[in-house]
Amino acid sequence: MGAAVPRWGVAQEAEVQAPPVDSLAVDGLQRVTRQQVIQAAGIVPGQAINYRDVQRALGALYRTGQFDDVRAEQREVDGKLVLAFVVTERPVLERWGVRGVRRLNEKDVRDRVRLLEGRPLDRIGLERGRFAIDSLYHLRGFYAARVEVLTTPQPNGTVRVVYDIDEGARIAISQVRIEGNERFRDRQVVEAMQTRPEGFLWLRKGDYDEKKVEQDVRDKLPTFYGDRGHIDFQVLRDTLMPDSAAGKAVLRIDVEEGPRYVVGDFAIIGNRRFSTDELLTLYPFGPLPAPGSKEALHPTRPFNRTEWDAAVEKVREQYANNGYIYSRLEAEESRRVLEDGTHVLDLKWVIREGAPAIINKIEIVGNDVTHERVIREAIVLLPGQVFNRSLLIRSYQNVGNLGFFQQPMPPPDVQPTENGQDVNITFRVEERRTGNINFGASVGQGTGLGGFIGLEEPNLFGRGKRGRLQWQFGANIQDFNLTYSDPAIAESRISGTASVFDSRFRFIVGNLGRRRTTGYSLQLGFPFLGSRYTRFFVSHGVSVDRLTEGSEEFQATFRCAQCTRVAVGASLLRDTRVGLPFATGGQFTNVSFENVGGPLGGTADYRKVDFDTRFYAPLGQLGGGGAFGSGIQLVLGFTAKSGFVFGNAGPFFTQLYSLGGVQFGVPLRGYPEFSIRPDGFDPRASLSFADPAAFGKAYAVFTVEAGARLSQQFYVSAFFDAGNNYREPRMFNPTRLYRGAGFGIAVVSPLGPIGVDLGYGFDRVDAQGRPNPSWQLHFRLGNFF
Repeated sequence: MGAAVPRWGVAQEAEVQAPPVDSLAVDGLQRVTRQQVIQAAGIVPGQAINYRDVQRALGALYRTGQFDDVRAEQREVDGKLVLAFVVTERPVLERWGVRGVRRLNEKDVRDRVRLLEGRPLDRIGLERGRFAIDSLYHLRGFYAARVEVLTTPQPNGTVRVVYDIDEGARIAISQVRIEGNERFRDRQVVEAMQTRPEGFLWLRKGDYDEKKVEQDVRDKLPTFYGDRGHIDFQVLRDTLMPDSAAGKAVLRIDVEEGPRYVVGDFAIIGNRRFSTDELLTLYPFGPLPAPGSKEALHPTRPFNRTEWDAAVEKVREQYANNGYIYSRLEAEESRRVLEDGTHVLDLKWVIREGAPAIINKIEIVGNDVTHERVIREAIVLLPGQVFNRSLLIRSYQNVGNLGFFQQPMPPPDVQPTENGQDVNITFRVEERRTGNINFGASVGQGTGLGGFIGLEEPNLFGRGKRGRLQWQFGANIQDFNLTYSDPAIAESRISGTASVFDSRFRFIVGNLGRRRTTGYSLQLGFPFLGSRYTRFFVSHGVSVDRLTEGSEEFQATFRCAQCTRVAVGASLLRDTRVGLPFATGGQFTNVSFENVGGPLGGTADYRKVDFDTRFYAPLGQLGGGGAFGSGIQLVLGFTAKSGFVFGNAGPFFTQLYSLGGVQFGVPLRGYPEFSIRPDGFDPRASLSFADPAAFGKAYAVFTVEAGARLSQQFYVSAFFDAGNNYREPRMFNPTRLYRGAGFGIAVVSPLGPIGVDLGYGFDRVDAQGRPNPSWQLHFRLGNFF
């Protein structure tokens, strides 16, 4: 710069009048223009300036984010004052990324960085990103993690940035130390927490997770103590004492237990809709002691926070389910101490009932295809009715069960009317494609390779009617089936189903020969005693079988040029399941009776009785924010089935029961098709080997299943099956069962339902009768719900 170039400094402030700047110069520019720098500096040639003006100009240039360094110099050129800005431009960030992420979700790591590509590199943001990533790893227990920022200049003048991460080992909790606990031992307290110390032989890793620790401090420990009467409990502090070198840490939690409270007096104030005796049935701490009794004077029942909160919620639900949605319940707790030092908690429900809400109108929005009547049939609420929250939830579930709308549906919108008392309810739906056309190759049950064409529409004309056409063809099969179902004949509550079929099979199993079946079936359904969920069905069907070829044993047993089956039947069905096609609650029960032949004529003469009951209990929900039908639905299911045939089925042996597999007869996973015979397990059985001896006149099957409905189209489960097949009804013995267990996946695809099950048959034997348990893979096609 030369000796004659002084710096701007404090000395200039003492000058009475600074000389005006003749011109401005900018040095060091590559991509930023000179005009941009001068405009940002805010200094105009000819302006008399001092050091404060220069400082403001420097600050303005830094704030543009374009420069790593900015200096101001005073120069004299030809006796004139020149103010020069010497800048060092920031490189443009071309691209940034992370490297070395293995134990955490890479998206979570990237979300911690706030760098913009194509903009000048933010040095402060660069360091903030490093610190944020480091903090995330510490939060998840990786105290040995190291984050290094690598910048690589590019030939075009830009720069690339990589956050290079050495995760190190996750710190393990070697000990959880509780300080301040007197009533409970450390082990009892720690068992109530999610955070546990590492266990023997790495069966419990003891990984540290700050989120879990926070949940323990805020929820788990207060709940543990509150359920035992210590409602004043509090966590004073939690401290992690890590040893990064050893990868271990001690978690210390300081607590203040507070006194143990017992339940004292209880009162209910303000209740008119429900009597005190009715509400007392919801009181969680047993019957109230008589006045003056020992229990009343010296109470001993410990207070339980979870039970008390659950009881309060039940009272609120009871009022909401009877229309009192504007009611208010205040649960009051009053502390007092007896002379002997016992801490007592007096409880009270103060209720402000208000007036019940009446449903003004129910609106349905979004049904472009489905007629409104179909949806309203599923809604169990009516305008003019007192609002009922449980019926609102049931209506929502019923509409979802129709299967015509996208899932999960938005929850019903309940809004007060202008008078502030009544309510309007709006159901919002979004139509989805319901019908499907499918075609492709198929493998028939013992009939070989063929093809199929199918057309199905469960919402014909938008009126909830169902039509199905299925044609399966091949060298050994010609199967035509046409079915039509109407859930509301002439818009009544009477349902009906009609089917016609013409099936021709040439079995390739070598001993069943050729079979042609033609016929029809009719079924009518009626509400049982006016119930919405229970229906009584009557049915009638006729089929004609023509059996030819087959083995000598088969011909001797079932010789029949033209066999006729005439049947009438009745059944009682109750279905309260929700969340279909993969139920998440409710039950299904069906009892059916069928009479074939006898006074009706025909070749066969027998009676058939079937029982089918299924129960589903929701276990909880993961995610979804608690909204109806959202998140992952966890469910526990139990199924029990049995059937009996009395009489002679004649040539219609397929009307008897076969057991094993999933596709042909009664499912029993872990075993091949037809393998559970009345005389025991047949290791030779498969789709290519079956004979009349594989069919029995009675059976029993039980299933316990724990499932997770990931979405309306995807379901996974773990199951345990047990069942057996019996030659005669008198041999029925539900204690002698073949067992299987495993895992399954079910998907509702555009080509229809598809399922895959992997079952382990515990009671399989080999050809010599020796135990031979093994796995069996099953594929399910068609409507198996």
